[in-house]
Amino acid sequence: MTGNITSNGLPILIVEDDAAILELLEEELQEAGYRTLGVTSAEEALATMSHSDVALVISDVRLPGINGMEMLEQLRSRGSQLGFIVITAFGTIDQAVEALKIGADDFLTKPLDLESVREAVYRVLESRRLAERFHQDHPLGHFHGIVGESETMQALFHDAARLANSDAPILVQGESGTGKELLARAIHAESPRADGPFIAINCASIPSELMESEFFGHVKGAFTGASDSRQGLFQAANGGSLFLDEIGEMSIGLQAKLLRALQEKTVKAVGAEKEESVDVRIIAATHRELEQEIESGNFRSDLFYRLETFSLRIPPLRERNGDIERLISALIEKHSTAQGKQIASVEPSALQALLEYPYPGNVRELENAIMRAVTLAEGGLLSHADLPERIRQHGLDQRSHARHIEAGNAMIAAEKQQNWPSLEEVEKRYIQKVLEATGGNKRRTADILGIARRTLYRRLDEE
Repeated sequence: MTGNITSNGLPILIVEDDAAILELLEEELQEAGYRTLGVTSAEEALATMSHSDVALVISDVRLPGINGMEMLEQLRSRGSQLGFIVITAFGTIDQAVEALKIGADDFLTKPLDLESVREAVYRVLESRRLAERFHQDHPLGHFHGIVGESETMQALFHDAARLANSDAPILVQGESGTGKELLARAIHAESPRADGPFIAINCASIPSELMESEFFGHVKGAFTGASDSRQGLFQAANGGSLFLDEIGEMSIGLQAKLLRALQEKTVKAVGAEKEESVDVRIIAATHRELEQEIESGNFRSDLFYRLETFSLRIPPLRERNGDIERLISALIEKHSTAQGKQIASVEPSALQALLEYPYPGNVRELENAIMRAVTLAEGGLLSHADLPERIRQHGLDQRSHARHIEAGNAMIAAEKQQNWPSLEEVEKRYIQKVLEATGGNKRRTADILGIARRTLYRRLDEE
């Protein structure tokens, strides 16, 4: 990869008052294929940027006149989203972390490791490239509104489409927030039952004593308070699909009745004397490991095997390589449209933070973060400050930790290059100095050193 690919031919502006370091950085980046401009002060840099476009700025913190931090603050206060890399000495790591908080994209430590310089430049320019893609029209891979171009999601869409044509029950498994209900709705929309009702219920939200009535209905007078007959979820979903979310929360007794309904395609309302036929396709979902629930006695194995015959697993967001960027774009469009706002651009540092965060809450957590950011965004710019604190802080913590390790390794390497003498060599040199000072008097030398003459002779023999 060369600079021409990601900098679009624009020069990298290097701000460094140390002529040797400035020359070193220019040579290194030019060899990597980038164009460069070198200046020795922030004032020169700001003047240059006022009349010329640059790809990014690499600046030392300590400069004559305006320092690197003040220059960065000036740029950000003007709304500039130009890439900015800070150069700092070992003793100012905390200052560099502070620079990240006010808008720097990365920082480098002295003595500079040239490989780290190239990697940092590439990362920042690549971040800018990703941000620019938000302004480009591109088709989104989707399955009835579910965004996903990764291999795992494409395989899921393929399997879901095939199973949709069957009337067999389906078990959807996946972590919380992965979109199990969305997939269930997509299966329904893809199926021959698409014109029929889609009824969704969260089993965990229904009190156990009301579950049977909720699922199968009841007749008037079936129990205290049953002043009228009422149809259940199965009757309401007749001719369509019934989505049972968190089926692992269903009581054992109701599981038996559900299994019978699946097998016989009939249900019996509470208090009724006769069963009635229903035509319902069951799509169940859970984030639990049902095999473990079976071992614990909380789930019927026969119901599990009936459901598990046709099962689909939604991968967590961390396994969906390449999808997060697409999801961010789609969710920004969704929530900006819903709120009547126009998001014209995304701050590169915001995009980087969104891409790096691990999302334990999966797509639901990502969507909540985007909805918040769109709500807070001003002037058509979705900024780093608009993101939830946990996402902002994760990126800072990750980069700070990596840089502390890098700085520590560089310090160790620098110390090794000093060729420090061993303790044994220092001791021998000291003995010789004392011996010379006493005019070669070994007795006097031993007394000054506080050792026996025999020990002194042995040390001298070792030389």
